[in-house]
Amino acid sequence: MIKAVLIDDEPLARSVVREYLQTHGDIEVVAECGDGFEGVKAIAEHQPDLIFLDIQMPKINGFEMLELIEEPPAVIFTTAFDNYAMQAFERHAIDYLLKPFSQERFDKALEKWRGRSEVDPKQNVEFLASLSQPEEQQRIVVKKGNNLVILPVHTVHYLEAFDDYVKVHTKDGFYLKKKTMAHYEKALEPAQFVRVHRSYILNLQELTRIEPLEKDSHVALLKSGVRVPLSQSGYTRLREVLGL
Repeated sequence: MIKAVLIDDEPLARSVVREYLQTHGDIEVVAECGDGFEGVKAIAEHQPDLIFLDIQMPKINGFEMLELIEEPPAVIFTTAFDNYAMQAFERHAIDYLLKPFSQERFDKALEKWRGRSEVDPKQNVEFLASLSQPEEQQRIVVKKGNNLVILPVHTVHYLEAFDDYVKVHTKDGFYLKKKTMAHYEKALEPAQFVRVHRSYILNLQELTRIEPLEKDSHVALLKSGVRVPLSQSGYTRLREVLGL
């Protein structure tokens, strides 16, 4: 039996999917969730084979939810996202249903999923992680133990490259996020966050002064006392943003 989880903040939307699934006797709905927080917990508990996931939800959106799952199940999106984004999903073979959708369209999405079940679902998440989301200019969603934490970007002191992750530093310590520095350089507001080194992105609100070091090198001193190294190009970029 195929285990499925429905994740959508609209009860009516979940009921439509549940109704359409009645014609697919080999799929069992093991949980229904009204937001991404519930979705993360349900996936950890039930280990479903397939999830039907809305993108635009309160608290955290569908993309953010998927980023928090280490081994994500297969995903069929049920969303009102615009057609431009849907074209991108099509090119990357991500299944989706654009609301409102019919039983026939639903069955085709399931048929498409069944035909590509050998594809690693992590490829979907890697593609989603490459997309810049409007929410990321205001917040970063991280996981700490079993808890989900929403960090407003103004609370972030700086970001630091760490192997395949990014360390998001705040006054309470750091959180790991499986993204790239290039992603955050693109996603965050450039007037507030500046790439000052290949391994560092700095929140200008935390900057107190720039100090010279030997051989034309410089370091940024933050309010917390942390010293962030500046590359030559990063130093130039920082001066330009500051108007120096």
